[in-house]
Amino acid sequence: MSDIKQDPASDSETTIETSDQATPPPPPDGGMTAWLQVLGGHLLCFNSWGIINTFGAYETFYETDFMSGRTSSEISWIGTVQGFFLIVLGIIGGPIFDRGYFRHLLVTGTFLVVFGMMMTSLATTYWQVFLGQGICVGLGAGCLFLPSVAIVATYFSRRRAFATGVTVSGGSIGSVIYPIVFRRLQPSIGFPWATRVIGFIALATLTGAIAVLRTRLPPPKRARSMIDSAAFRSLPFVLFSIGSFFAFMGLYIPFFYVIFYAQSKAGMDESLAFYMLSLLNGSSVFGRIIPGLLADRFGSLQIMVLCTAVSALLSYAWIAIHDPAGLIVFCLLYGFFSGAVVSLPASVLARLPPDLGRVGTWMGMSFLVLSFGFLIGNPIAGAMIHVSEGEFSHGFVFAATMVTAAGVIFALVHFIQLRIARD
Repeated sequence: MSDIKQDPASDSETTIETSDQATPPPPPDGGMTAWLQVLGGHLLCFNSWGIINTFGAYETFYETDFMSGRTSSEISWIGTVQGFFLIVLGIIGGPIFDRGYFRHLLVTGTFLVVFGMMMTSLATTYWQVFLGQGICVGLGAGCLFLPSVAIVATYFSRRRAFATGVTVSGGSIGSVIYPIVFRRLQPSIGFPWATRVIGFIALATLTGAIAVLRTRLPPPKRARSMIDSAAFRSLPFVLFSIGSFFAFMGLYIPFFYVIFYAQSKAGMDESLAFYMLSLLNGSSVFGRIIPGLLADRFGSLQIMVLCTAVSALLSYAWIAIHDPAGLIVFCLLYGFFSGAVVSLPASVLARLPPDLGRVGTWMGMSFLVLSFGFLIGNPIAGAMIHVSEGEFSHGFVFAATMVTAAGVIFALVHFIQLRIARD
C-alpha cells in the first residue's frame, strides 16, 4: 500500500514507497495530455453541474406555467434530487474509478443524462418530470462529476487547484448557456423541443469528452472497498466533510430563487430577472478559476475559508437588497465567491488521503456527506419562502446561517492541519 507524507501547510506531497504495485511517476503538472484531461473534465462538468444549475430556469417555468398548482418546496425537490444523486453517486463512482472502470462511468453517465432530458421533454405530470429530470438526469450527472475532478487530480500536483478550477468552471459555463438556450427556445418551439435541444447539446459535448479522457494511474492490484475506514481516523477529513454538508445546505438557495426575488423585490421585469441566474452562474466561472490560482500559491483550504466567509456575509446582505443595481452587484459577488466554495473541495480532498490511489474513494465518501446537505437545503428553504406573498427573509437567513457554520468548521480544519504540521 502506498504511503505518502504530507505537509498540510504547503499542500506538498512526496511518494515514499509502495508494496502492492509499482510506484507511478509523479504527476506531469502540464503538457498536452494533462490539459486535454482538463478539457474533457470541463465538458463533463458542463453537462453535470451545468445541467443541475439550470434548474432555476426550469423551476420558474414550472411554477408559473407547467406546475402552477405545486408549491415551491415540491418543485424544488426535483432540482435537489438531481444534485443529490450527482454528489451521492460519488460513493459508488469513486471506487469504480479507482478500480479502472473510468470509461464505463462516462458511457453510462452520458446515456442517462441524454435519456433523462429526452424523457423530461415528453413529461406531462409532476412525477414524470421527477423521474426523468430529477432521478435519471441526476444519476447520469453523478456518473460524470466525480471522474471529472478525480482524473485531473492525478495529472496535477503543484497546479492542481488551478487545473481543478478550470475543470469545474465547466459547470458554471454550462449553467450560463443552458438556461439561455431554454429561455430563448421555450417560447418559440415549446418546452418539449427546448429540452430536447439541451439533450442533443449534451450528447455532442459528452462524446467529445469521452474521446479525449485517459486515466494515468493503473488500477490497484487489490480492489478497495467503497468505504475506506482510514478516512474516519482522519480528523481533518471528517470535519471537512461535515463543513461541506452545511455549506451545500445553504449555498445553492440563491440559485433557485434569485429569479423570483428579482421580480417581486427588486422590481425587474421578467426578461431581465431571468438573466440574474445567468449572471450568478457567469461570475462563478471566474470564482472557480481565479481562487484556484491563488490556492496553488497560498493553499486550497486557506482560500476556501475566506471565500466561504464572504459567501456567508453576502447571504445575510441579500435580505436588505431591494433594487436592481444592488441585486446585480450581489449576483456578481456571490457567484464569484460561491463558485470558489464549490470548486476547491476537490483539490482539498485530493491531498487528504495517504496515497493518490484512494483519491476517488475519499472524494466519494466526502461527497456522500455533503450530498445530503444539498438534498434537504432547498426544500427546507422552500418551506420558509412564500413566493406569492413576497416573503423570502426566513429562507435567506437559513441559507446564510448554514454557510456561516461551514466557514467556522473549515477554519477549524485549517487550524488542526497547522497543528499537525508543527508536530
